[in-house]
Amino acid sequence: MVPTPARKSIPKDRFPTVFATLKTQTYYDPSSRGPGSHTIRTIAWNPTGQLVATGSADRTLRIWNPEKPQVKNSTELRGHAGAIERVAWNPTKEAELASVSSDGTCRFWDVRTRTCVASIALGGEGLTVVWASDGSLALAGRKDDTLIPIYMHPDSPPTAGAPLAQSLQTNETIFNPVGSPTTLLLTTGDGSVKICSWPPPPTAATANGSTPSHNSTVSPSRSSTPAPPVSSSSLQTLHTLHAHTSACVSLALSPTSRYLAIGGSDALISLYDTHDWICRRTLSSLSGSVKTVSFSWDGSYVVGGSDEGTGIDIAHAETGETVARIETSAPAPCVAFHPNGRYWIAYSGDPGGLKIVGAAGGGM
Repeated sequence: MVPTPARKSIPKDRFPTVFATLKTQTYYDPSSRGPGSHTIRTIAWNPTGQLVATGSADRTLRIWNPEKPQVKNSTELRGHAGAIERVAWNPTKEAELASVSSDGTCRFWDVRTRTCVASIALGGEGLTVVWASDGSLALAGRKDDTLIPIYMHPDSPPTAGAPLAQSLQTNETIFNPVGSPTTLLLTTGDGSVKICSWPPPPTAATANGSTPSHNSTVSPSRSSTPAPPVSSSSLQTLHTLHAHTSACVSLALSPTSRYLAIGGSDALISLYDTHDWICRRTLSSLSGSVKTVSFSWDGSYVVGGSDEGTGIDIAHAETGETVARIETSAPAPCVAFHPNGRYWIAYSGDPGGLKIVGAAGGGM
């Protein structure tokens, strides 16, 4: 794939005019079998911005080429037996995708060959997955608020580490690669975000020199996978952000790690300065719980997705001002800015399937 040409950031005063020129492309998935059956639960761009993965309630996991909207040019990845809850691309490999499902597995795919190269049993229904910035680790989350680290190995299949049981509802996690050591950020059900050191302190087993995991990797050809070990480790909390008055649901770091956006069930997005962890501004244009948040490739703009209300407002990160709006006919819970030099936005919710603002042409 040819990298996206380098582009310059568009200043706030010019953004509304330029963004208004973008045209929206719809990507219809014939797997849809009626209202609600093909609800898209998750959207993710690959690192180059030349592929988009979508995961749906009807178990459909599909890879789209934004420049070729016909489904014949897409790739369907089959293997999950339950709803696809989250997809995430390896940030160091443009064709490696991780997906977690309510079927209790985290699968790793080579999208070039449409192959599931590994499947990890999580020991419970999957909810989230996120990669470390160097691609050495994927962290999966279960619906019972337990995190499962999955370690990648260059010459052998991935392995699951000891579970990390959380005492609070944990809706999303991300790694902050800036600074030393690396930190893990977790949203919680009490309205706070925990900033934890990574990796977690060693368990008694690892302190004695033994492996923290069982052989929880299985060839896709085998019918079942062993669950992660029962013993669990714990995370060390370095700092707590009391961000919202109700549950924190989503979060995203700007590409420069300057700002942390936190979406809450109170319909607010708070923007925290990561230098001093002070909330600089709050965005209040959404109508319901903020299911996703996303920054533009340059960190200048931020959007949020909700399963209530219509329309997607684009805000300027430095001022909090709304600079543009995408009109939708239905709520758009999943939103994702293009990661590499474009101000395109992929979103779910509207009838017909995935939509990408900018993919059909325009001035960006």
